[in-house]
Amino acid sequence: MGESVAEATVTSWLKEVGDTIEADEAVLEIATDKVDSEVPSEVDGVLVEKFFEVDAVAKVGDVLAIIETEGENEVVKEASEESASTAVETEKEEVNGTSVNELEDNISAIKESVSAPVADFNDSERFYSPLVKNIAKEENISLGELETISGTGKDGRVTKDDILKYLENRGSASSTKPASVAPEPTKKVESQSKPTPPVGQTVQASPVSVNGQDEVIEMTRMGKLISHHMVQSVQTSAHVQSFIEVDVTNIWNWRNKVKNEFQKREGEKLTFTPIFMQIIAKTIKDFPLINISVDGDKIIKKKNINLGMAAALPDGNLIVPVIKNADQLNLVGMAKRVNDLAGRARVNQLKPDEIQGGTYTVTNVGTFGSVMGTPIINQPQVAILALGAIRKVPAVIETPEGDFIGIRHKMFLSHSYDHRVVNGALGGQFIQRVAEYLEAWDGDKEI
Repeated sequence: MGESVAEATVTSWLKEVGDTIEADEAVLEIATDKVDSEVPSEVDGVLVEKFFEVDAVAKVGDVLAIIETEGENEVVKEASEESASTAVETEKEEVNGTSVNELEDNISAIKESVSAPVADFNDSERFYSPLVKNIAKEENISLGELETISGTGKDGRVTKDDILKYLENRGSASSTKPASVAPEPTKKVESQSKPTPPVGQTVQASPVSVNGQDEVIEMTRMGKLISHHMVQSVQTSAHVQSFIEVDVTNIWNWRNKVKNEFQKREGEKLTFTPIFMQIIAKTIKDFPLINISVDGDKIIKKKNINLGMAAALPDGNLIVPVIKNADQLNLVGMAKRVNDLAGRARVNQLKPDEIQGGTYTVTNVGTFGSVMGTPIINQPQVAILALGAIRKVPAVIETPEGDFIGIRHKMFLSHSYDHRVVNGALGGQFIQRVAEYLEAWDGDKEI
């Protein structure tokens, strides 16, 4: 379901062993760093075995359970990225001794591949793959010793090569230096917006003192993932911001004039968000080099304009549903799409592909009264736009008869962009063009 997703956490089983399951009925729920979703069955049958307990982490390709069907046995499997479930089918021929034995051998092999004995490292908050756990158990590596091994995998995880390399140097290392080793250099940091330690060095957090009156609150799974994603973005991109103030009086007055008619005709509320999103998509077409990603020393210019729309969740976390091909939507289509995604985001009903593939992100910090903000870029994108609160302010109005002071509706746009590939001219011209389109809004525009 996601290009960068390699695993998911089993959050709950909706069916137990022995339960009858219908095709398309949800069997279990999983969670990733992007979305929570259900895994449906592709067949009618009976659940005969589960391979993962609640809170266990399943890799892409792992077998989750076995569903027995009439005439054939199928293994429900995570085969596409994230949680798209597919079935590995074993066609059952005429029931005879040979075919039954072959079927039993296949199921036994599958069980062995996913349930090989591993050491118990559940006390650790660090993730270790079953292969790494098996190697640690066979080599009598304790949990404390395993925690000292620096990982070169995703998010600093210990890979097979890491633990084998550690074992090669184990004897000499134990006699020459302490068990705790310094983290190895990583390739994450390419350029940074603030002075930071050299690439590969880890910043040690200052110790936090806790007394008896303090409350210790465990971060949620999504909170931990968001925290990591934000830190990684700052370490990857050289963040620069540009700001511009925009007069949106024409849009304010036009929306107030047509919103009731719009809702009566379309059955949808007309907010400011779809207006802004439509104009931003139009501006991206004017400046296609803002719609890119960076891959090492190469720039990937995106063909489609897919706008991410940051949405706050009731629990305080954040999710970014994506409006695909936003430049192809008129205002009615944009309003329907924005309202649909925002509504389902609030009740955790987004589909996995609806939060993938964004090429540029917009966040409305004005929702909570903020005049402006400096948002962090949503990797692997190179820019993000923050919409500030709309305020009534005194302003100078230029007319052929002279300048006057009047009350206008204004807002700030805050544009964060990756200075590795977006210079100040492009970043500034982009929001300048957005502002020009907003201020030139036709007050007599038909819906």
